[in-house]
Amino acid sequence: MSMIQPLSRRRFLQSASALALASTFDRAGAALRAGTTRAYVGTYTGAADNFGNGEGIYTFAMDPGTGELLEGRLAAKTPSPSWIAIHPSKRYLYAVNEENDGSVSAFAIDGASGNLTSLNTVSSGGSQPAYISLDATGRYAFVANYGSGSLAVLPVLPNGTLGGAAELRRDQGSVGSMHATDAPRGNFAISGHDAPHVHMALADPQNRFVLATDLGQDRIYVYRFDRETGKLTENAPATSLPSGDGPRHFAFHPNGRWLYSIQEESSTIAVFDYAAQAGSLRVRQTVSALPPDFAGTNFASEILVSPDGKYLYAAGRLHDTIAVFSIGGDGRLQWTGEVSTRGDYPRNCAIDPTGSFLYSCNQRSDAITSFRIDRPSGRLTFTGQYAAVASPAIIVFLA
Repeated sequence: MSMIQPLSRRRFLQSASALALASTFDRAGAALRAGTTRAYVGTYTGAADNFGNGEGIYTFAMDPGTGELLEGRLAAKTPSPSWIAIHPSKRYLYAVNEENDGSVSAFAIDGASGNLTSLNTVSSGGSQPAYISLDATGRYAFVANYGSGSLAVLPVLPNGTLGGAAELRRDQGSVGSMHATDAPRGNFAISGHDAPHVHMALADPQNRFVLATDLGQDRIYVYRFDRETGKLTENAPATSLPSGDGPRHFAFHPNGRWLYSIQEESSTIAVFDYAAQAGSLRVRQTVSALPPDFAGTNFASEILVSPDGKYLYAAGRLHDTIAVFSIGGDGRLQWTGEVSTRGDYPRNCAIDPTGSFLYSCNQRSDAITSFRIDRPSGRLTFTGQYAAVASPAIIVFLA
């Protein structure tokens, strides 16, 4: 009787991904000597996602000339690090563990090798944490717990470890419609309106206020942030978006005066004037992130503003494209086109520190694709490069 065990789909995909990553080693040494940017990729491991083939956090070296991701390898095993953030000192990395019993893990970064060393893991203060960011001083981490609809503020201790929550706020009250108000024709993007779901939390550019989206409530909350204690105080009534549209992520313009929010279920982008002194939002424009003739279902996922503030990029899952908008002198958006992500289910996109390349984490096709950015026009051109990594959820760069 043969003793060979059948190869599971997951083991096959993990093995294939590992072989593809290893094939870049012979080119990585020269690229690293040339001076590359380190990248870290968080993945779904299967703990909370049916398509989780990853094992944790991977690291790559990015060639600044070609945008190619090299030297891919597993840097740390940790469950479903679906969102990661790097400390302002560049010495530490923090990752949510998107599980029902949510947690956040802290790692020390070896600047020479890119290796990650586990420091500690603490409770996220809720379930299914989906986002983490750090305040400008690096003293506090903001964690959005999607499952429990809560926002936690975790202190960052001097040695890089995380402490227990200094603040925990749970959204209460009514939720929006199951169907988006501004949905395209034939849309069945129904998700998240069964209860409050905090999806993102980020300090404003002045580090005075913390903004948080609640997808289930169709609201953006603004809190006054005490930089000494980490405490949050509700600043004003939350800003409401159309019922069922589902605000997911937002991005500030480099001038700090405009904020762009992408809605997951309606695939719309809302343009806000942001009053930095008051911490208030006023909507000015709403546009679709989809082409005018689109019909069907799409789940909008990510929104980015180019470093020069001239262009905005919006990713969508199922339609699997990245839309490109020009940003006018008054902050308003004008559609200029879209490109295919060359992959399935782009969960996150990011621009490298030089502003030359955009990367798409295609979760369901186990690859990251890259696009060269034409700075005068904002146009994206596929580089032809695929970086194999299982179930990529986010990519961040250590500049």
